Amino acid sequence: MTLITTNNALKEFCKSVADAPFITVDTEFMRERTYYAKLCLIQLSGPDKNAVAVDVLSTEEEIDLSPVWDLMNNTKILKVFHAARQDLEIIYQLSGKVPAPLYDTQIAAMVCGYGEQAGYETLVTDICKIKVDKSSQFTDWSHRPLTKKQIAYALDDVIHLVDIYDYLEDHLQSKERHHWVEEETAALANPALYDIDPYETWRRLKIRSAKARDLGVLRELAAWRETEAQRKDVPRARILKDETLVDLAFQKPLTENDLARIRGISADMAKGKFGKALLPIIEKGLNVKDEDCPKLETKNPFPPKLAPVLEMLKMLLRIQASEHNVAARLIASSGDLEDYAQSPEAPHALTQGWRHDIFGKYAEQLVTGKLALTIEKNKIRKMKL
Repeated sequence: MTLITTNNALKEFCKSVADAPFITVDTEFMRERTYYAKLCLIQLSGPDKNAVAVDVLSTEEEIDLSPVWDLMNNTKILKVFHAARQDLEIIYQLSGKVPAPLYDTQIAAMVCGYGEQAGYETLVTDICKIKVDKSSQFTDWSHRPLTKKQIAYALDDVIHLVDIYDYLEDHLQSKERHHWVEEETAALANPALYDIDPYETWRRLKIRSAKARDLGVLRELAAWRETEAQRKDVPRARILKDETLVDLAFQKPLTENDLARIRGISADMAKGKFGKALLPIIEKGLNVKDEDCPKLETKNPFPPKLAPVLEMLKMLLRIQASEHNVAARLIASSGDLEDYAQSPEAPHALTQGWRHDIFGKYAEQLVTGKLALTIEKNKIRKMKL
């Protein structure tokens, strides 16, 4: 059981895995009371399973994570995560770079037939033949000292991940599907995925109205809230709750008295610093030119006449997913199928890469009348025409 609490120990470990073909990575963090995730531990292991947990909040000395970031940026070392999105976001926020190259065992598991969302616990049970003790999952990782149970739990995450990676990679290589995972993981390496544009955060809100002026005010308010939450490092709801934000955009109060009538805003808030900061933001939204106000992206209703085509494509998707033992959702979503049914000739993800090989080319044959679906011995089969 290794907990790293000094910079010398961290440098020594990072040096020991500098030539490893891959390392497994996980993090433990807290986010309930902050905007940015508070990193508490980084767990790392090489193929030898000599795992360590780096105590980012060490009480012995302030930990310099530069050696870890050097590992993350070493292109000769594959970084293996499970459900990597949150871990990558934290690393990107702290280091300014997305680790590369990447490997996500959740994606690999979906390619290997483990269903729509392959959970870590499921993989440990099936591959490692071990029952995961989840009792430490929701403990306070910022509290020191950490217990032996917490440290063991954290280390097990990256130790088991070595076996999971080896197993899945052997399966992928035998099926010649390693490049499928590479294609899917590439999207996670895009820094734009982790950069938040405050002026785009209004799109996350549930909006009852699509009036341009409402959206113009809402965009300004949402951007202000996001910036304030970042500046103060508090959750968005601590600045303004979603429902209050939307209500402000619809009501557009311009005076302290009007502001105090908004549910969730007290008279003291309206007359204090909060109101003085908020009212100019609403006015700013009202002054946005009509042509510069945002618009909701509206999607035309799916044509009823194409419903049979869509059902046939869904059936084909189920056939191909079962035949290749890969999660159907990884191949195509309902939206992908609707788009394809309406414009088969247009560029689609379904007509590129591995998706084309196992689904796209058959979909093309189906919609052009060169492929039929038939029933044979109570099973649906493809039949070329």
